[in-house]
Amino acid sequence: MTAQRDSLSDAIGSLTITPVAGESDRYTLRPGSHVGAFELDGLSVLIEPKIGIPQLLSLACYAMGAYRLQERRLFDFEGRTALPDALALALGVAARRAFSRGLLHGYRTEEEELQTVRGSIRLDEQMRRRFGVAVPVEVRYDEYTDDILANQLVKAAAWRLSRSRLRSVEARRNLGWISGTLENVSFVEFPPRNVSELAVDRLNRHYGGVVALSRLILRHGAFESGRGDVRASGFLMDMNVVFQEFVTVALREELGLTERAFRSDGQLKGSHRISLDRAGEVRLEPDLTWWDGSKCVFVGDAKYKRIDYRDAPNADLYQLLAYTTALNLPGGMLIYAKGEGKPRVHEVRHLGKRLVVEALDLEQELDGVLGEVKLLGRRIRELRDEAAVF
Repeated sequence: MTAQRDSLSDAIGSLTITPVAGESDRYTLRPGSHVGAFELDGLSVLIEPKIGIPQLLSLACYAMGAYRLQERRLFDFEGRTALPDALALALGVAARRAFSRGLLHGYRTEEEELQTVRGSIRLDEQMRRRFGVAVPVEVRYDEYTDDILANQLVKAAAWRLSRSRLRSVEARRNLGWISGTLENVSFVEFPPRNVSELAVDRLNRHYGGVVALSRLILRHGAFESGRGDVRASGFLMDMNVVFQEFVTVALREELGLTERAFRSDGQLKGSHRISLDRAGEVRLEPDLTWWDGSKCVFVGDAKYKRIDYRDAPNADLYQLLAYTTALNLPGGMLIYAKGEGKPRVHEVRHLGKRLVVEALDLEQELDGVLGEVKLLGRRIRELRDEAAVF
C-alpha cells in the first residue's frame, strides 16, 4: 500500500493524498486538475471530469482546430464512458471515415545504396564512400508510400491509447483495426511537447479530423512511471492546459487576431517578455496577452476553477494586479471555468485599476460556450480601448 501511495504521488503531481483518520491503510485522493484513467500495480484508478466527456473533448478538439472537422455524433457516448475509451471510440469513427477513401499516400525522399540506378545518383557520396566503384550506387529517389506523417500520427495515437486498460470491447476492437490497417506504416514516438503538425490541403483535407484527434491524444497523452517494482501507466489530461488552450484559441478567433497579436504564456519571447521589476529578475507569464506591436493592450489569466464571484481567490487577484502593474494597463481579466452569482469588477484603491472577474459555463454544448466567449470578447475590447487612452 505504501509503495502504491508513493508511486501515485510520483505519477500525478497534482494528486493530493491524505490518510483517513483512524485508518492505517486507507487514503483520500483528490486529483486536482487531471482527469483520465490509469493502472497501478493491479489497482485501477478512474478520474472523471466535472463536465461531461463529450463537452471536454469538444473543448479540447476546438483548441486543436479539430472540432469544425468533426460531426457532433463523434462524441455521443451511451452511459458512463472512461476518457481513454471515449477517445478510442472517437478515433475509430474518425479513422474509418478518413480511410474509407483508401489510405493517404504521399512522396517521401529515400537515400539508399542499390545495385541499379533509381532516381538521381548522389555523386558526392558515391565518390566519398565508393572511391569510383560502379556498384552499389548511392541514390536518392522519391517513393510514393502510405508511410507518411498523417498515418504515423494516427498509428502512434492508437498505440498510445492501447497502453491504457480499456474497458470497452468496441474501443479495443477499434484500436486493433487501426493498427492492422496501418501495419506497413512506421511506428514513430512523438513527444507530447512537440507533436508534428500536418499542413492541410485539398488532397489530405478528408484526413483533417482523424489527424487532429490523433494530435490531441499525443499532445495530452499517456504516462508511465514507477517506484521500485511498482509501475503506473495510463492516460491523463490536464484540465488546466485544456481550459487555457481553449480560451486562448476561442478568444483569438472571436477577436479576429493572429497568434502573433494574441499570445499565450509560452509565446512570450524577446521584447514581449514581462517582468515585475526593472532588473527583469521577477518574470511574469500571464496566460493571455494582446499586443499592438511591442505594446501590450490587454492581459488576462484563465483558471480552471469554480468560484463564487463574491469571493474570488485573493492570490488570483494579486497575480492579475501584478500583471496590470508591470504592463502599465488600467485593468485585466480573470476567466474561470464556472462562476456562481454575477460577474464582478474590483476597483483597486489608489491605483484605479479594474480587475474584471468572468466565468464560462463549460457544462453546456460548445455553441453555448462560444456564445459566452463572444460576450467576453466585447469586455476585452473595452479593456483594450481603455488601455489606448491610459
